[in-house]
Amino acid sequence: MRDIPIVTFINKMDRETREPFELLDEIEKTLALDVTPLTWPIGTGRDFKGTYDLRNGTIRKFGAEEGEASPESVEALVGAEGAAHFNEEMELARGACKPFDLDAFREGHMTPVFFGSALRNFGVLDLIEGMAAYAPTPRAQECDVRLVKADEPKMTGFVFKIQANMDPNHRDRIAFLRVVSGKLSRGMKAKLVRTAKPITLSAPQFFFAQDRAIADEAYAGDVVGIPNHGTLRIGDTLTEGEDLVFRGVPSFAPEHLRRIKLQDAMKAKKLREALQQMAEEGVVQLFLPADGGGPIVGVVGALQLDVLQDRLKAEYGLPIEYEQSRFNICRWISSDTEVELDRFMESHRSSIARDVDHAAVYLAESQYSLRYEEERWEKIKFDTVKDYQKKAE
Repeated sequence: MRDIPIVTFINKMDRETREPFELLDEIEKTLALDVTPLTWPIGTGRDFKGTYDLRNGTIRKFGAEEGEASPESVEALVGAEGAAHFNEEMELARGACKPFDLDAFREGHMTPVFFGSALRNFGVLDLIEGMAAYAPTPRAQECDVRLVKADEPKMTGFVFKIQANMDPNHRDRIAFLRVVSGKLSRGMKAKLVRTAKPITLSAPQFFFAQDRAIADEAYAGDVVGIPNHGTLRIGDTLTEGEDLVFRGVPSFAPEHLRRIKLQDAMKAKKLREALQQMAEEGVVQLFLPADGGGPIVGVVGALQLDVLQDRLKAEYGLPIEYEQSRFNICRWISSDTEVELDRFMESHRSSIARDVDHAAVYLAESQYSLRYEEERWEKIKFDTVKDYQKKAE
């Protein structure tokens, strides 16, 4: 049973695009969801005049203030012929699409659809108001020891995203924390479970696009940004003292491995620091070979390599090139027997590396060589997925 509510926003209606029904049909087939439009475009492309709210019959005129409802009629906006076409679409939309069902939406079987132009800040308010009206209350979250309910009095939360250099002038670093339970207050002390050390939440922030404001208080379901200098990582859990770790923030084995070729060898230290930050942010995965070789970066999709290259040049002044690594496969390794793991790592030193969390990985040249080692070393686990964090011992 699907249980993730999905809200759909069809963007760029002020540009030439496909017909609304064609777009709705693609969403329905691709996501296997019932679609129900809550707003409808009045014209498209250069003829886009606004949206009609199917719930209350109000019109938002394109180009007017976002919060204003237009007193004009559809005919006044698009003429008699355009209004006739619009009315035909309305009748067809009401007949072909199921009416909005709140339970079906919250169960993840139906998606409400809004139209607009985000660049022009049009239709965004409809989307936000719809999410506020229909989104479910914060749900309980599984952790390693129990189920944490949203209405519990003590604060808990987990870091799901790191963003570096949001303000390039200050090299800032923001950890985005999803509050799971309780109340987060500005200035409070919280326990970072991974290290078992307290940190002070002196300046938590709310974000909306590029705007930010100090968050004096935040509650279950809220997302706050916490400025820090590398203390927090993806998957970290913060609590008011309890030892627990939230699950569901895994790291997947990369499908592409590349060595970094730095054009200016004098900037090697700066490159290492930049790669460390990018890895902690989740842009790429960083592997440092045990034999002292140059750093290897891993990505799930090849596009991430372009992102890394552009960001290193733009944000750190580090133009780089990639070299093909002799390795093509990466697996995290572990064993119930520490002695056996040490034996494997010592006998495969040239193929062993450490990731950003210092976890051991085995680098293989091919699927054949990986299967060969798996058969020879039955007590070694070769994992394709790794939890980001574990509690401090």
